[in-house]
Amino acid sequence: MTALMSAELVAVLWLKGVPGIDATKVATMLPRDVTAWSSTGFVQVGAVLSDSAAPESRVRIAGISVHLWAVNQDSGKPPWGKAANLGELVVAGCEAPGQQRAVTKTGYAPVRVMDAEATGPRRLPGDEGAYAHYQLDLTLMWSATS
Repeated sequence: MTALMSAELVAVLWLKGVPGIDATKVATMLPRDVTAWSSTGFVQVGAVLSDSAAPESRVRIAGISVHLWAVNQDSGKPPWGKAANLGELVVAGCEAPGQQRAVTKTGYAPVRVMDAEATGPRRLPGDEGAYAHYQLDLTLMWSATS
């Protein structure tokens, strides 16, 4: 028996396929070891803001908070441009022809993402030291495939 995918998992898998984003730097938890992602930045799937299902069509629509992180370990100056650029890659990924694609993970029922939309990245105040932190809201529409 295969498990059903959650909104968080669909978002992680969809973001891993966005051109320009390192698929190994996308997850629900920000790694403690910043050296693993300091050169690329990190895309963190955060809270599910909304999640609805239409039983008659088996289509789900979820709004997910996405956090975009960058760090400059060599100085205290946050790399704002790098974090903002990650957000712009997500926005561009929503507009790309490849945004409509199947996402799969072993042990889970495959789904097809039919539409993706994102707000522009917003800088979050209160960044600490060398960290730059942006956020955007991602909306994904998907359904199970057979």
